[in-house]
Amino acid sequence: MARGSGRGGEFRPVYHLAGLDDDLRAVVDDLRVGRWMSMRALLARTGADWTARTARSQVLGVVAAKSAVVQIWLDEEPESADARMMLARVAVGRAVQAHRQRHPSSGQLEEDARQACREAALLHPGDPVPWVCLLALAQVDVRRQRPEHRVAPPENLLPEGPWGLLDEVVKRDRYNREAYHRVLQICSSDSGSQAHAMDFARWVGSWAPLASPLLVLPLFAHAEHHHFERRRGRGDALVHRQWTREDILRDTKRALDGWFDLTNADVRSVLDLNHLAHALSAARESAGAARVFTALGPYATLLPWAYVTEDPDRHDLAEAEFLRARSAALGSG
Repeated sequence: MARGSGRGGEFRPVYHLAGLDDDLRAVVDDLRVGRWMSMRALLARTGADWTARTARSQVLGVVAAKSAVVQIWLDEEPESADARMMLARVAVGRAVQAHRQRHPSSGQLEEDARQACREAALLHPGDPVPWVCLLALAQVDVRRQRPEHRVAPPENLLPEGPWGLLDEVVKRDRYNREAYHRVLQICSSDSGSQAHAMDFARWVGSWAPLASPLLVLPLFAHAEHHHFERRRGRGDALVHRQWTREDILRDTKRALDGWFDLTNADVRSVLDLNHLAHALSAARESAGAARVFTALGPYATLLPWAYVTEDPDRHDLAEAEFLRARSAALGSG
């Protein structure tokens, strides 16, 4: 049976962390059965392509955190900068998960993760990923107790935050996608949440260059705002009309024209594509939505589709919303 198809040719979306990255997909499958050699080979081939290194290591970290596979690699090759970087990925992922679950070990896991990040940064000073990991870890410090999480912002409308950590990433990789998404998450968790997140996303969108995935960042903020308003009990029809507002439509079209139309499939995030497809569909821009759904092929993500359902925790409702929008855009069942 072909990917994305069901019995009788019925379309079925595919959910895979690797998305459109075929090389990464094979490595993820190896990791899930405890094999690390293909991970080492993939990272070696990726080299100093920071965009690919950041994206691939993020996915590998999520999968590897479920086993001891990275520690086994590091025990075999203790001087490997790639293994040390992946240990930081895994350690941060476990610390964040423990924090969310309010596990008694969360404090120690946070300190272990911070140390792993420092060691990875020392071993490979030019690598942005350890600093991206520290940004991910910053969300655990909810009260901003650490000084590096209370740095003055680059713009007056923005809150204090881990701006120094972001600067360290920027020194190594100017438009690092994950780094800016991590800061967006942190802004969303502040007391001003929606206002801070929206201000940050608009600020980034105002200077992000053509072909940069950062042009899609405002659509993430708009989707979170939509979700926030629905949680507050505002009517779905009223809230849903936000996507046809001139300012949001402008952000949507800039992401389509300035990012999607200028990039190839091998550098696009499936999550970015899903946010763009959703924004275009919600704005009833069917032609643009059809192009994005075609580029996605069989791949889907639960967000942002879950945000427009009656129960965001139900995956079946999110999938139904994705299929409804896809069918409307492509004109097929």
